[in-house]
Amino acid sequence: MKLTIVYDNKTLDPNLASAWGFSCLIGEDLLFDTGGDSRTLLSNMAQMGIDVEGIKTVVLSHAHGDHTGGLGGLLATGIRPTVYVPRSFPTRFKADVRSLTTLVEVHGPVEIRPGIHTTGEVGRGIAEQALTVETSQGLVVVTGCAHPGVVKMVRRAKESAGGKVYLVMGGFHLGGMSRRPIKQIIADFRQLGVQKVAPCHCTGDRAIRVFAEEYGDDFIDNGVGLVLDIGP
Repeated sequence: MKLTIVYDNKTLDPNLASAWGFSCLIGEDLLFDTGGDSRTLLSNMAQMGIDVEGIKTVVLSHAHGDHTGGLGGLLATGIRPTVYVPRSFPTRFKADVRSLTTLVEVHGPVEIRPGIHTTGEVGRGIAEQALTVETSQGLVVVTGCAHPGVVKMVRRAKESAGGKVYLVMGGFHLGGMSRRPIKQIIADFRQLGVQKVAPCHCTGDRAIRVFAEEYGDDFIDNGVGLVLDIGP
């Protein structure tokens, strides 16, 4: 299973653009989040040789613009993927998407396709879904911002999909958090059996440094251009 970061506020390749937001291509045809704007998203995908016309499924983690902003431009290319959103998304947003393509509203855990599941809506204030991908190494949990709490989202992913957690990647929403609670989150990750981490986007520089210190060789530097091939 290949995971490719196509939008983030950090780039690992000077030929690729960075901007505040997040988007990850899972396999060849499933896009998790669409970043903050379609220009950056589509430019990076083109630079990386990704065929936009091959996108069959889009999963949006939550309703913030830095995760949904690229969707309009993506659909303007003429593709008609099935779009999965939390049920709590704004009514107007859902209506606009539904006027162009198939929209699926998610509440509880859903199997999007064999081996790929959404956690369903987590949290009450900003309801959010994460994606769980089954690989030969274990579960990969991809989070957009983890507003409800990254530990809560990983726990939900593990409970709903079953199995050990190999990797957690994406935004952990820990910007501005002090070292002690960050280390508690890492301890919770360890208790959940999280083997590797690849934090990015809204995780925060301090939190990323602490994760790097604590996870050592199991820490993955994340940003636009990262390609992970984890096996089937």
